[in-house]
Amino acid sequence: MQNINQLKKLAKSIPPEQKLDARIAVLGDSATQLLVTAIRGYAFSRGMTLAAYEAEYDQIFPEILNPDSGLYQGKPDYTLIYMSAEKLHDAFCKTPPAERNGFAERMMATIHGQWDTLLSRMQTRIIQFNFVENDDQVFGNFGNKTADSYIFQLRKLNFLLMEQAAANGSVSIADLSRLQNEYGRRKVYADAYWYSARLALSIDLLPAAAKLVVDIIEALRGRVRKCVVCDLDNTLWGGVIGDDGLDKIQIGELGSGRAFTDFQKWLKELKERGILLAVCSKNNEETAKEPFLKHPDMVLRLDDFAVFVANWEDKASNIRHIQQILNIGMDAMVFLDDNPFERDLVRQMIPEICVPELPEDPSCYLTFLQEENLFETAAYSSADADRTAQYQAEAKRVQLQQCFASMDDYLKSLCMTGTVRPFDEFSTPRIAQLTQRSNQFNLRTVRYTEAEIAAVAASDKYITRYFTLRDKFGDHGLISVLIMEKQGNALFVNTWLMSCRVLKRTVEEFIVNSMISTAKENGFSRVIGEYIPTPKNAMVKDIYEAMGFARVDETHFEADVAAFVLRTCFITREA
Repeated sequence: MQNINQLKKLAKSIPPEQKLDARIAVLGDSATQLLVTAIRGYAFSRGMTLAAYEAEYDQIFPEILNPDSGLYQGKPDYTLIYMSAEKLHDAFCKTPPAERNGFAERMMATIHGQWDTLLSRMQTRIIQFNFVENDDQVFGNFGNKTADSYIFQLRKLNFLLMEQAAANGSVSIADLSRLQNEYGRRKVYADAYWYSARLALSIDLLPAAAKLVVDIIEALRGRVRKCVVCDLDNTLWGGVIGDDGLDKIQIGELGSGRAFTDFQKWLKELKERGILLAVCSKNNEETAKEPFLKHPDMVLRLDDFAVFVANWEDKASNIRHIQQILNIGMDAMVFLDDNPFERDLVRQMIPEICVPELPEDPSCYLTFLQEENLFETAAYSSADADRTAQYQAEAKRVQLQQCFASMDDYLKSLCMTGTVRPFDEFSTPRIAQLTQRSNQFNLRTVRYTEAEIAAVAASDKYITRYFTLRDKFGDHGLISVLIMEKQGNALFVNTWLMSCRVLKRTVEEFIVNSMISTAKENGFSRVIGEYIPTPKNAMVKDIYEAMGFARVDETHFEADVAAFVLRTCFITREA
C-alpha cells in the first residue's frame, strides 16, 4: 500500500478537468485534512475520482443540524463521519460517575439522531468510523467486568453501532477497531500528532484508513469481486498431486497441511457467503479431482466449485473460458496461484483481473488475503448461498448448447418458466443487492438501499416488478428488477437491470413484454426508456431499439403501447 506522501502526490495529480465519479463529505471532531487527501489519493489509484467537501474542525453537529451548511449544499453521494476515541473519552470523563453505566446508549442515541437528520434531508450514504480502543486503564483488566469503566462503554458502543447500522441500509461501518487489531495501538495513534495537531490517526495509518473508506465506496458503487479462481498444487494443498500422490500431499496434519486446511476453510466460508470458487490447474483433470474425491482431510469438495478446469493449456486462456461460462466481468475475478510466473502471465494477458502477490510461505496466505479485504460487499442475502449451484447448472447449460444446431431449439429444450411479481418484503434484500452489484445490464445504474426499495414499493408513484427464472437444470432465482415511474400517460423505466448469467435466453423479451402488458393493464399509452452510459454498461446501449422501441434522442426511447408487437420468447409465465 502507498504511504501518505505517495497518496498526497496522487491527490495532487488529479487533473482539474477529470470527470468526477462521486462526491464525499468528511465530518470530523479531529483534524481531517490529511485523511481527506489520503482518501482522494487512494481512490484515484483505484481508478475513481472523488470530489471532497471537508467540514471545519469539530463541526459534526453544526454541519448536520444546519440545513444551509456546506454539507447539504454539496449534496455528497457519501458522508464520512469520524468521531474520535479521544473526544469520546473526553465526553465520558465529563459524565457524572453515577450516569456512566448508560453512556454507550446515550451516545448511540446521539449518533442515531445524526443519521436520521442527515438522511431525512438528502440522499447520501453514511460511512461511520467506529472507535479504536484507547483504554484509559483506570480499572485495569477489571474494566471488562464493570459497566462504570470507559473500555466497557466503548466496546458496548461499537457493538451498538453494528446493531444500528445493520438495521439501516444507508449506513456502513468503517472498521477502525479492526485496523487497531491488525497494526497495534501505537501505529494507530501517536501522542505527538494528537497534542500538536489534533490528528487522532497517525500518519502511518492514514493510507489504511483511506482504504477502508474507498473499499466501502467501491462496493456501494457495484465494484465487487464475485469469484476466486484457484490453482491447486502448493495453493490449496502442499506438494504436487501428480508427482507426490494422494497420500503425500500436505493437508490436515501432514507437514504444513494445517495452513492449507485453514485456507480452504476460509475459501469455503467465502463460498457460503456467495463468492464463486473455480479451479484453474495445469494438470490432468482426473488427477486434479482425486484429492477432492478421496482425501479425507480436504475441506473443499467438487461441489464447492462453480467451474473446474484442469488441462495443459495456458492459464490465461483457461481463465477466459471460466469467465465466459460464469458471464461475469474479469474485474470481478481474483486469481490465486503460488507460482510467480503464472501470476505474471495472467496479469500481462488479463490486466483487469486481480492477481494478489501471494507470500512465498503458504502459512501466510490466509492472513495476507484477509488483510487485503478483496471481497468487500455492500449487502448480503440468504440467496447468496445458492449461487454456486446456480453456476454449476450454468456450466451444464453451456455444454448442452453445443449439442443443438439452432439457438431456438436449444432455448426450447430448456423448458424455461418465469414469474413476475411486485416488490415484496421477502424479496427486498435481494432486490437492493442486485441494484448495488449490477453494472453491465443496468440501463440507468441507480443504486438503492433496502430502505429505499421498501419506500419505492410502498409509493403510488411507481409500479415495481421483479422476475425469477427456472429451467430444467435448476432455479436461477431473482434475475431482474424493474421500477417504472408514473409520468402522466406514460411509464418511465426508472430502473431496469438484469443478471448477466441469463442473457440471450429471451429473458429481455420476456421482461419487455411484461413492461408493455403492465402499461396496458394500468391505462398507460407509452413506455419511455432511458440509457445512461457508464464505463461498464455499453452492452445495453441498443437494447431498447433491439426490443422494438423507437429512438427519441441520444439516450431516450419510446414504445407506443397500443401498436407494440410483443416479442417472441421461449419462457412460459408461471401463475
